[in-house]
Amino acid sequence: MNAVTTKTHDHLDGAPNVKIIINKVGMDRPRAWLAAGMEDFRRASSISLAYGMFWVGLSIAITLGTYTLGYWYWLLPMISGFMFVGPLVAVGSYGISRALEHGRVPNLGDAFGSWRPHAGQLAMMGVMMMIFFLAWIRLATLLFALFFGFEVPSPATLYTTMVTTPEGLGMLAVGTVAGGVLAFGAFAISVVAIPTLMDQDLTFMEGIEASVRCVARNFRPMLLWATILTGCVLVGVMTFYIGLALILPVLGHASWHAYEELVRFEPIEKLKT
Repeated sequence: MNAVTTKTHDHLDGAPNVKIIINKVGMDRPRAWLAAGMEDFRRASSISLAYGMFWVGLSIAITLGTYTLGYWYWLLPMISGFMFVGPLVAVGSYGISRALEHGRVPNLGDAFGSWRPHAGQLAMMGVMMMIFFLAWIRLATLLFALFFGFEVPSPATLYTTMVTTPEGLGMLAVGTVAGGVLAFGAFAISVVAIPTLMDQDLTFMEGIEASVRCVARNFRPMLLWATILTGCVLVGVMTFYIGLALILPVLGHASWHAYEELVRFEPIEKLKT
């Protein structure tokens, strides 16, 4: 069933108006998207792995730099805040999957330059995601002050206290709930918005609207998809980022296939005939 929500839009290049159609999907589709993502990784393993390794290297460099500069206490909120910037990280994987669909052998340009034709609108989405990320950092700071005060203990003391004392467990519980709400909000506005902006001449607000309507129309499958994404990223982080070299591109490819199944665009003229 393709129960839909629609919106018309005048393309910036003068092309005919299009209708955005939000498809209804079943609970079995997230697994299918993940399988499709794995298949894309298999077909373009070299480029996909290189793209994943780039983000692994960057993550390790940021972690080491943060620790070396004495800001180690920012590591936990920054790592958990990856959920807010992850959709932007996946842009290169979208480019690889799109190249495969067009029958081309993907190259580094598809991975690292696919954002350029729509750089302005993607940058605005980046601002939106950064707002969520900064809100999470601010919230994490307030929670730490509420439960532990303003004095920062040593790393060993802090992490031991977090899992062995009522204050630490309370902060983890409250932080998990609050962070989960923020993360799902970021997921709701971006899950199909970013691939939509790569694929169509739409504004970032129209991409966000399509994404929110998509989540509302398919709440249970999208909640499952958000859980799968979160769980996979956590597994990657727990391997000291190394697992993300595989996980990030696979999830990116899968998210592209999710977008293509969830959202369709048809010219208004075609629908009127």
